Amino acid sequence: MNLPQLLDYLGNKKDFLQNITTWKTIPAQEAQTVSFPKSIPPKIIEVLKQDGISSLYTHQASAFKQIQAGNNVVIITPTASGKTLTYNLPILTSLLKNPEIRTLYLFPTKALAQDQVHELHHLVEKLGEPIICHTFDGDTPREVRRTIRSAGHIVVTNPDMLHQGILPHHILWIKLFENLKFIVIDEIHAYRGVFGSHIANVIRRLKRICNFYGSDPQFICSSATIANPEEIAEKITGSPVTVVDNNGAPTGEKHFLFYNPPVVNQELGLRNSVLKEVREIVKHFLPTGIQLIVFARSRLNVEILVTYLKESAKQLKISPNKIRGYRGGYLPNERRKIEQGLRNGDIQIVVSTNALELGIDIGQLDVSIMTGYPGSISSSWQQAGRAGRRQTTSVSLMVLSSAPLDQYLAEHPDYFFGKNPETANIDQNNLPILMSHLKCGAFELPFTSEEKFGTDATQQLLQYLKDERVLRETDGKYYWMQDVYPADEISLRNANPNNVVIVNTSDNNQIIGEVDLFSAPLLVHKDAIYIHESQQYQVDELDWEGKKAFVSETDSDYYTDAIAKTDLKVLDILEKREGKHHTFYGEVAVTTVATAFKKVKFFTHENVGMGKIYLPEMEMHSNSTWLEFPNMLFTDPYFEESVIGEGLRGIAYTMQNLIPLYIMCDRADISVIPMVRAPFSNMPTIYVYDKYPGGIGLSKKVYTILPTILQAVLEHIQTCSCEKGCPSCIGPPLESGIFGKDSAQRILKELL
Repeated sequence: MNLPQLLDYLGNKKDFLQNITTWKTIPAQEAQTVSFPKSIPPKIIEVLKQDGISSLYTHQASAFKQIQAGNNVVIITPTASGKTLTYNLPILTSLLKNPEIRTLYLFPTKALAQDQVHELHHLVEKLGEPIICHTFDGDTPREVRRTIRSAGHIVVTNPDMLHQGILPHHILWIKLFENLKFIVIDEIHAYRGVFGSHIANVIRRLKRICNFYGSDPQFICSSATIANPEEIAEKITGSPVTVVDNNGAPTGEKHFLFYNPPVVNQELGLRNSVLKEVREIVKHFLPTGIQLIVFARSRLNVEILVTYLKESAKQLKISPNKIRGYRGGYLPNERRKIEQGLRNGDIQIVVSTNALELGIDIGQLDVSIMTGYPGSISSSWQQAGRAGRRQTTSVSLMVLSSAPLDQYLAEHPDYFFGKNPETANIDQNNLPILMSHLKCGAFELPFTSEEKFGTDATQQLLQYLKDERVLRETDGKYYWMQDVYPADEISLRNANPNNVVIVNTSDNNQIIGEVDLFSAPLLVHKDAIYIHESQQYQVDELDWEGKKAFVSETDSDYYTDAIAKTDLKVLDILEKREGKHHTFYGEVAVTTVATAFKKVKFFTHENVGMGKIYLPEMEMHSNSTWLEFPNMLFTDPYFEESVIGEGLRGIAYTMQNLIPLYIMCDRADISVIPMVRAPFSNMPTIYVYDKYPGGIGLSKKVYTILPTILQAVLEHIQTCSCEKGCPSCIGPPLESGIFGKDSAQRILKELL
């Protein structure tokens, strides 16, 4: 049975169809092509024709023209649209004309970098030119490193290696920095939040060093579809960019389905397990031999699904070896073997975290299945794009969970399939992040008394570091004066340089991971269950002073969920809007203390016990948007203080879950706190704050689009089929209260 026949079969299967809330067919599109520009060397054209490329897609030609004109570009086209050629073509053209120029390729992961180098090597070998292209990362042999530094025309690396292994040692890279012509930043949509804020500062340091050596490189960025590609590219590169989005790549017919599992508990609003539903759906595909990828939200879910599907394969007399998992924690050689197995057809089904979401070559898959909403529309289309690369019929199926975000999409499919509303956010001037990179920059090159590092406050910050005896000032220049190596102290994935390392006492005190300081009380408190690579560990001790959590291997049928008490104090109002409700944006101090934890049974999510947590309070300064509700809104006798509280809790719960639809962030990146009587104003208030020291711009984005978010919150609560609230709208009834749903709707209607 081929894929179109299977679709006909499923389309007539009642028990499958009754759970399909949306079945959208996206028609095939013909390629839009143009002839090769005359400035491309005939040698390159000949090689491309040998690979079956006889013309360029419109976006490839547009990008080539813009790059040849010396402009910085950001290319926005879907997965499998030939973005790689948009930068390889102008760079190879320039190298053939001037072999002295150098190029730096930046990819967000080592795996993607390795994959792209393979494609580049193929082109270079066919050209027969002495162009040296190599990956420079932690796995690069020492003898190869010397060659790359002295003679590498194209250096392929990742941001972490650029930050710690290249920029601090720029004197070893003089040939690269003196002749750097192009900087390619691939998958720029991946650089958002804390990671993106760090990357913007790494690029500032890179440009400083280029300027020191007399080069002025041109930026070529590529991205999946987001709402603000120009804004995010300009924030990261610090330079104006031109957007290229006239996609000319062909696509096959794609069927996109939303599958909403049946409700198993009407009162609690719970639907059947997503993992169980995916298992049943995949059973339809297994006997056909159709290749597919299943995306899971966590490493643990990957391992559970692989176990389920291998068991299904045995029942169907199919080799379990045709099903493999793919996630972080697998050794590089193992991952390469899985990728090769997918390309040559030895593997039929791969279950992956978002590790395979980016453009790694895994061959021509027919079906992609998402186990729950991936967290952003951009990621959803990236995962859907892993199927259908042969321009034939393909299927993408999203199995939705009971979570409010998933249920919102079930109710509003037009929102998903319409214009992508998500915006990526970074705050390159976040104070803790900026200070970290000022230290790295001073280690690399002394700062002058007139120099500006992205902000007008640079000189005040340098003076502060001098007063703290981190820098010394001599002849109008600030020099690094400490023994430590600053880049080693800074993780690009975290805003706070302090972290807690996790030590496995069951295995000779091996360090198995780390968590940031602010998350440690919630994740690695004493008696917590910490899960790493599907292995469970119990936290035996959290050494708060030594920043170490000591864990031992265990086999538990429950996980732990910490409960925290949060107090918030307004420090400064930066912006405000007045109306039926007052909206503010400003700086806040957040004090959090973990007080207890719940033991939650796997799969059933039953609460099977509680425990106390004894740890000190944590204080963090961040940014927040908050809504104050004037007392005039609550003149109706219905609005007793307890009823107002239940309504605010319901609104806050739904906001927490829906905000990620509008700004590219994880639900854990923000926190929404309701207060019936906020100490700052003595009025009912809802605060939305960034859960990172100094803030990373998320709450500011919420401030600008708050009316849209509130309207979505109201619509979602109204359309939920439950009577008094459930986990799919305002939260479980026992937590939201019997008046929560009604009160939340009344408050929002008064506002809107």
